[in-house]
Amino acid sequence: MSDEWAVRVRGLVKRYGSKTAVDGLDLDVATGSVTAVLGPNGAGKTTTVETCEGYRRPDAGTVRVLGLDPVADAARLRPRIGVMLQSGGVYSGARAEEMLRHMARLHAHPLDVDDLIERLGLGGCGRTSYRRLSGGQQQRLALAMAVVGRPELVFLDEPTAGLDPQARRSTWELVRELRADGVTTVLTTHFMDEAEELSDAVAIVDAGRVIARGTAEELCRGGAENTLRFTGRPGLDIGSLLKALPDGSTAAEPTPGVYRVGGRVDPQLLATVTSWCAQHGVMPDRISVERHTLEDVFLELTGKELRG
Repeated sequence: MSDEWAVRVRGLVKRYGSKTAVDGLDLDVATGSVTAVLGPNGAGKTTTVETCEGYRRPDAGTVRVLGLDPVADAARLRPRIGVMLQSGGVYSGARAEEMLRHMARLHAHPLDVDDLIERLGLGGCGRTSYRRLSGGQQQRLALAMAVVGRPELVFLDEPTAGLDPQARRSTWELVRELRADGVTTVLTTHFMDEAEELSDAVAIVDAGRVIARGTAEELCRGGAENTLRFTGRPGLDIGSLLKALPDGSTAAEPTPGVYRVGGRVDPQLLATVTSWCAQHGVMPDRISVERHTLEDVFLELTGKELRG
């Protein structure tokens, strides 16, 4: 595998009895990048990530992580990767700081444990057993354990689920620092703003396949373009407005008195809409240009709510 790719998945299939969780999935993760894997619940993203981590054996297809087979080469791969699971992976009776220091001792050049404890706000619960930690504290401890060994590649499964805004921002800063240090990060998340803020690349998974990939900007541009919205009196002649707009544009009145114009929103389109309003004696109360978001793209492609 070229050093360009930290992860390459081709034709991955994983079945559980009669259910096919992953169905011929392809995925590339560039070395040194942050790649967000998005998808509704049951889409196959967690199974894909767990297969890359070596926890599940594929039924078909090939998986290479840092050039190695996660199952056949597990002993060589594990010291080079960090893994944050959605839950578990920690002895329930172990104290938080005790567990983190134990993980650090397993690596040749770990991060400074005291600094990591302070940054992730774990100082006040260091002597508390894992099972007595809050959900947010358990999340932060799992993140610390995943990165303390200075991995080349880290898998983060829902890293900010259950965190308060301050802890969430601290996690984002840590992910940015990992990228600056050349660490490759694969994260699954249900937070679209998190994917837009952190990722260099996004892969949207549904029904066991990657159905869209690219940067967040490319995906937002590849769906509907920006939307121009204005308000006026109800019942304007939408047909007349459409005739004035460039080819490929759309116009609708989704709610009385609120009008939405879609297509390539640029200064010319804005001028056309305002000119049409002037010609028809319409004084818009408000005109705004709304950016097509990653959440919009997600819902258009999957037809499912984020946590549906």
